[in-house]
Amino acid sequence: MAQPRVFIVDVFAEEKYAGNQLAVVAGGEALSSVAMQRIAREMNFSETTFILSDQPRDGGYDVRIFTPAAEIPFAGHPTLGTAFVLRDDILRQRSDTVTLNLGVGQVPVSFSQDSDGRETVWMRAPQVELGPIHPSAQFVEVVGLSADDLDSRFPVQDASIGVSFTIIPVRTLEAMQRARFNRVAYDRQAAVRHAQFLFSTQTYSANNQVHARMFAEPFGVAEDPATGSANACLGSYLLRHQYIAGDRLDIRVEQGYEIGRPSLLFVRAERSGTRAEVSVGGHVVPTFRGELR
Repeated sequence: MAQPRVFIVDVFAEEKYAGNQLAVVAGGEALSSVAMQRIAREMNFSETTFILSDQPRDGGYDVRIFTPAAEIPFAGHPTLGTAFVLRDDILRQRSDTVTLNLGVGQVPVSFSQDSDGRETVWMRAPQVELGPIHPSAQFVEVVGLSADDLDSRFPVQDASIGVSFTIIPVRTLEAMQRARFNRVAYDRQAAVRHAQFLFSTQTYSANNQVHARMFAEPFGVAEDPATGSANACLGSYLLRHQYIAGDRLDIRVEQGYEIGRPSLLFVRAERSGTRAEVSVGGHVVPTFRGELR
C-alpha cells in the first residue's frame, strides 16, 4: 500500500447517513500506534480501524481497532465495515468471505444477497461469555430509570465478547426514550465498569423484535447508534433466558433512533451444547473515499 487512504462507511444502515459511521484507514502499516490513536481521536467516531496490509497472513488480514480513547480487541460494526472496504476497495474481489485477524483472533465475515437484491454482511461472533447477574437496583440510577421501568422477566447481567457490557432489560419504549446516562451514579457504582446495553421488546417498527440503546461515556462513546458486539452478547443472553422458546433465535434489532442515526441489526443465535453460536449482520453503505493527509 502507498499513501494511506481513508474510507467512511455507514454500518447497519438502511440508507446513507444512518447506522453507525466507521472510518477505515488502509495503509496502516506506515502508522505508529500513537498515530493511529491520534487519528481515531480526531475522527471521533465510536471506532476507527486500520488495515495493516493487503496481503493475508494465516488466511486473514491484519486489522487494529481504536476508539477515541484506546485500542480494543474486537467490535462489531468495525469488523463488518472493514471487511466490506477490504473486499470492495482494497482487494476488489467479489468474494463471499473475508477473514480479519483481530485482537480476539480470526473473525470470518461473509456476504449474502437478500431477497430484495441488497447485500447483507455477516460476522460469526467470537464466543460470548455471560457473566454475573446483578440486582437491578444497582443500575437503575446509572441509566436514569426507576426499578419499575425494568423488565422483571429478564435479569440484569454482564456479558463479554472481548469488550464487556451490562445488559439491562427495560419494560417499555417510553422508558427507553427517557433513559439517560448518569455519570455521578456510574462513578459511585464501583463493582461493574462496563458499557450499559439497554433493550426492550417494544419497538418503533412492527417489523423489529427488539429496541436497543448503548451508553459508554466513560470509554469515549456517549451513545452508540449501533453496536454489533453488544447485540451478539444480547443474542446469547436471549437464547439463555428463553426470550423465544427453543434452540434458535432470529431477530431484527433497531438502535440509534434517539440520536437520529436509525440502525437495523440482524441477530441469529443457535444453541451449541452449553454455549451459543451467534451471528450478527447488517447493511453497509459507503459515504466517502479519500487520501489520509
